[in-house]
Amino acid sequence: PNRKVFMTASALPPQRARVPAKFTTGSLINHILIMTGAGAVGLIAIFAGDFANILFLSWLQDVAVVAAVGYGSSVLFFTISIGIGLSIAASALISPAIGAGDLARARRLTTNAHIASFAVSVIVAALVWIFIPPILTLLGATGRTHELATTYLRILVPSTPFLSSAMTSAAVMRSVGDARRAMNVTLSIAIINIILDLVLIYWAGYGVEGAAVSSVVARATAMGVGLYGVIHVHDLMARPKVPEFVADIPALAAVAIPAMLTNVASPVSNGYVTAAISEHGDSAVAGWTIIGRLAPLAFGAIYALSGSIGPILGQNYGAGNAVRLREAFTQSLLVNVGFTLAAWVLLAIFAVPLADLMHATGEAANLIVLYCRWIAPLFVFMGALFVANAAFNTLGRPQVSTVLNWGRATIGTIIPVKLAGAYAGAAGILWGFMLGGIVFGVLAVWMCYRMIAQLSAGMRRPDAIETAAAAE
Repeated sequence: PNRKVFMTASALPPQRARVPAKFTTGSLINHILIMTGAGAVGLIAIFAGDFANILFLSWLQDVAVVAAVGYGSSVLFFTISIGIGLSIAASALISPAIGAGDLARARRLTTNAHIASFAVSVIVAALVWIFIPPILTLLGATGRTHELATTYLRILVPSTPFLSSAMTSAAVMRSVGDARRAMNVTLSIAIINIILDLVLIYWAGYGVEGAAVSSVVARATAMGVGLYGVIHVHDLMARPKVPEFVADIPALAAVAIPAMLTNVASPVSNGYVTAAISEHGDSAVAGWTIIGRLAPLAFGAIYALSGSIGPILGQNYGAGNAVRLREAFTQSLLVNVGFTLAAWVLLAIFAVPLADLMHATGEAANLIVLYCRWIAPLFVFMGALFVANAAFNTLGRPQVSTVLNWGRATIGTIIPVKLAGAYAGAAGILWGFMLGGIVFGVLAVWMCYRMIAQLSAGMRRPDAIETAAAAE
């Protein structure tokens, strides 16, 4: 990694202020579970809000409405991925600074990461907003479904900067080990979304317009909650200075650009699957849309794990502790397996009730039950890829994540989806989408262990770190 960006403890000037690096000591499995647990509560709450959104819309018993939100979600996934990439950059730079005890650098990076996140998101949102109709046409939306999806996105896309800022704030608080306040950011989105969805969709009957407005308000609220934690609780926001912002752009861009490209790969692959499934009718798209809301809800803990392991790896990397670095990665993979198995059991048991709850019939119901009973366990390979991505991004190799994710989104999606879809229709498309992740999940884990071994060769041993700490 570029040592101008990632500084180890041995290179830290002694006169700089120090801030506690809680992940460099204590039980790693406890750190992983506590951070993941808190993150999972927030993420699952968001996914529950999205699920409630689709649930209330499904009660309108209009397939076109649910399909419209499905098309809209493919577009939103792209804009959200940009924000996720920027928040990854914040965590990847701030957590090593915390591990190295450099509070001044952490505050400066926090400030500039928020500015960059908001500014980039404004540009992306403006570009997407202009091209909403042709994008939806490219995804396969037609007729009334196209009109509804356009309305939905016209309202919601301009709020992208609010969400990006909120995600950056949550990433900063995870970097310092404040799992509870990071959770509050995402939890606020869910609470506002569910309440307003109930009022605007179910009670007032505003349909996709109500769903979009509730999400806008939720995102603005989350931004406020996040900035409060960063500024007033942790005092991690400094006064912006143009020279410092310009100076930090290369460091932020070195991680943010590959991370954004990495995260954009997922909506591209999802968009391809959506277009492929659209050939089988609105009922199949509705089923895919419901699965798209159900899977994150079921596997929310794994998404949280991928967001939580980065700061833990980053602090130990900043502290120069090679043993804990490898151990943290290994334990996170084991946690991924455990969470996947638990989610699969629940999905398999409640497959039919879930389809009934969503008023799914025909092709939509068949796809939901198929996914819950047979396809869901393959998510373990996606989880392994997510965890490895977090490690690559945090440890200075974000370009590796980019290559792996785009390989998964292209070779690992197009070929198996085409082959399986030609053989088994919409069901085959689902199988192909998940089977394509196996090779890239295994490859990512192997490459990550190799990277950790290479980095470890240049780190101080734990006993040397303890001796230096005692001397201080």
